[in-house]
Amino acid sequence: MIDRRLRVVLAEDSVVLRDGMVELLGARGCEVVATAGTAPELLATVVEHRPDVAVVDIRMPPTQTDEGIRAAVEIRARTPEVGIVVFSQHVETTWASRLLADGAAGIGYLLKERVARTSEFVDALYRVADGGTALDPEIVTQLMRGGRRSRVDTLTPREREVLELMAQGHSNRSIAALLVVSERAVEKHVAAVFTKFGLRATDTDNRRVKAVLTYLAENGGRSSVTDASGARR
Repeated sequence: MIDRRLRVVLAEDSVVLRDGMVELLGARGCEVVATAGTAPELLATVVEHRPDVAVVDIRMPPTQTDEGIRAAVEIRARTPEVGIVVFSQHVETTWASRLLADGAAGIGYLLKERVARTSEFVDALYRVADGGTALDPEIVTQLMRGGRRSRVDTLTPREREVLELMAQGHSNRSIAALLVVSERAVEKHVAAVFTKFGLRATDTDNRRVKAVLTYLAENGGRSSVTDASGARR
């Protein structure tokens, strides 16, 4: 399924956790080209190695507050070709919104305690490195909370449900299984979302990504993620 070795920079201030992740990622076919224990080290290693993806914890020395995600925002601005996966036990919506402000392509935000298998984490890394997105459902919920809706209000409850599952990274087949409906029914709901959001088919645009960005952009101007591994539609 994966035919290349992913180059990763890993930022984690816990030496034990960092070493463990290096070993696990290596066993899954990834190459950790550098590690960092502080935000300045992270920025320097990304510039030096230009990895496919940088894995970043939010809280890093010296203050253990938001240094990691602030560095992620800076990486996004300096080297937008580098995928970023925030991997933390904390939800930081303010900086997450800034990280996603220019679009969700190549961005992930996963919660450590909710990643059940290493394979899921590695799949997310590859997806983000390929320009897709991966966001924990809890992050989606936090970013959506308290916002306004406009075009979203035109969606039926089922269309909204389908779109929310798209935002979590599910393919049409996966959504069909979760909702216990046919894949054809899901395709019709997705097509209706595209129509209501005014998203036209082109050879280059990924409407799944744009639909989710539209969805969350109308919730207080915030952005989110989707799974760009699905077919371009």
